[in-house]
Amino acid sequence: MSTVAIAVADGILHFELALAYELFSGAPPMPVSHWYEPVICGAAPVRADGRFLLEPDCGLDRLTSADTVIVPGWAEVDVDPPADLVAAVRAAYDAGARVASLCTGAFVLAAAGLLDGRRATTHWAHAEALAARHPEVEVDADVLYVDEGSVLTSAGKAAALDLCLHLVRRDHGSAVANAIARRLVVAPHRPGGQAQFVATPVPEPDGHPLGELLGWTVEHLDQPLTVEDLARRANLSSRHLGRHFKSMTGTTPLQWLHTQRIRRAQELLETTDDSVDAIAAATGMGTAATLRRHFNRTVGVPPDAYRRTFRTGRIAG
Repeated sequence: MSTVAIAVADGILHFELALAYELFSGAPPMPVSHWYEPVICGAAPVRADGRFLLEPDCGLDRLTSADTVIVPGWAEVDVDPPADLVAAVRAAYDAGARVASLCTGAFVLAAAGLLDGRRATTHWAHAEALAARHPEVEVDADVLYVDEGSVLTSAGKAAALDLCLHLVRRDHGSAVANAIARRLVVAPHRPGGQAQFVATPVPEPDGHPLGELLGWTVEHLDQPLTVEDLARRANLSSRHLGRHFKSMTGTTPLQWLHTQRIRRAQELLETTDDSVDAIAAATGMGTAATLRRHFNRTVGVPPDAYRRTFRTGRIAG
């Protein structure tokens, strides 16, 4: 099992705590190795949001033996977080743990010095305070989450769930992360660079110009779709299509389409024996060379290496 230690103290936010525990405590949706074992770690019983009494599973010293440490949101951002919590999170990082903050948990990571010289995010309403208190941190208030390798930060609420799904995707691939997202009835992937502010984060069931288009496009990724093709399908001009995409997804039609093609390629690499040529055709990339170029640029490794990574991580049978 891979230990996910959720660090708590008085003033922790219950929403981020609950969603992290829910996601990492569930059974894997398909056979994988090294699934998660979540533990809640605190120095003493704590009050979440000042209302819910929580009894930790173990002390903060447990963080140093965890594979991943999650620091949920912090209610009192104007007050320094508890010194023992800060020290325990720093010690866990020094011991080799991957450390992630949800929402205002970034204030704890910053106090521990883990964000010095790094790009980080938090809830937009508290980004100025984080930047003012920790000028050595490059605060980006416009994104959902930031992955700096061993240190990750997210914006608030729904973005915290996006980051947790991103961690699963990093560990076990898109197929597993998408299956968990379906179980939780949430969108399977929102890239970290997507804007925190979108006018319509979830497609409206009726009447929205993109409501039918997004689902249709995902089902036709094998076709050489262009922005003009999508605009015609939605009965919009290309300019109006771009405006609707920006308000709904926080990105452009081409960027969104590119993301869907890459995610489909990841899932096919993980779950089929199809050749890279066949996957290139199935995802609308055209040729294996084009897929390899875009895949390597986006994911960071070639398709063949990605397939080996997530195939060897599965339990046989």
